[in-house]
Amino acid sequence: MPSQERTNNTLLNSWHRARSLPGGRRLFSFMLRRQVPYSGSIRAQVEELTAGYAKVRMADRPRVRNHLRSIHAVAMTNLGELASGLAMTAAMPTQLRGIPVHFTVEFLKKARGEIVAEGRAPIPETGKQAEYDVEAILEDDTGARVARFTARWVVGPRT
Repeated sequence: MPSQERTNNTLLNSWHRARSLPGGRRLFSFMLRRQVPYSGSIRAQVEELTAGYAKVRMADRPRVRNHLRSIHAVAMTNLGELASGLAMTAAMPTQLRGIPVHFTVEFLKKARGEIVAEGRAPIPETGKQAEYDVEAILEDDTGARVARFTARWVVGPRT
């Protein structure tokens, strides 16, 4: 791994290490599904990950659909939580820890086809506890916005 990719963030280091391998994005996504089984149930693929940013995609398949033949609201919520959570976790230095304490989801239209979620998080300040809102925008394969997810995180020093 090139030295400029080393960080003090375990998640990002794992991403950089896996990404450099053939099939590394799939490997990273598979390992993430094993580590976080509930989020893994939607079988999202991590496409990009940097400090404060994550892009994940979810295929449209029968297991994530509802009776209206569109993607279920809870599957989209799960994808939004995954994208925002990865972005926030990748933004945190190792001396901090965080937990989501509240979230809201706005469903803008029925979702069909592959869904891409982009999560964006601020880089937390070190040394004091604070709350941060982290947003994920979900779009279908035509680029239409289908949902907006926001998570409020409480972040503070590890004790």
